[in-house]
Amino acid sequence: MADIGDLIGSWRMLSWTREAVATGEVRDALGPDPVGYIAYHADGRMMATVFRRDRPARGPGGWSVEQRADLFDSMLAYVAAYTLDGDRVVHHVERAWNPDWQIDLSRPFTLRGDRLTISGAPGRDPVTGEQVIYRMEFRKV
Repeated sequence: MADIGDLIGSWRMLSWTREAVATGEVRDALGPDPVGYIAYHADGRMMATVFRRDRPARGPGGWSVEQRADLFDSMLAYVAAYTLDGDRVVHHVERAWNPDWQIDLSRPFTLRGDRLTISGAPGRDPVTGEQVIYRMEFRKV
């Protein structure tokens, strides 16, 4: 079993998939090769940010309301305190890109060398509303 010291540091996202509970279909949660990091600090704080790699640049006329909504749906960001509970890390979210995530997020995880996998975490996809199980893989930087 890992201890808090094993999580300390910055982790770059390698992949993030979602499995639809109803159908078993597995897809990339934010497209292939997302850009993201999760960082755990010794003071018990953490932060996570993830973005689709193909987010559009602002055009000369700015973004439309629909494009702004798409930008919101193509990212994830939050700050939290964290604790360990056996093989789970619990993110006590204080602020998030989506206020619905300002809750305790209990995430099963495994550590193998410089790899962190957070998986088996059920949730509701904020875009589709489907019940899904997420799997996130990171490499320590």
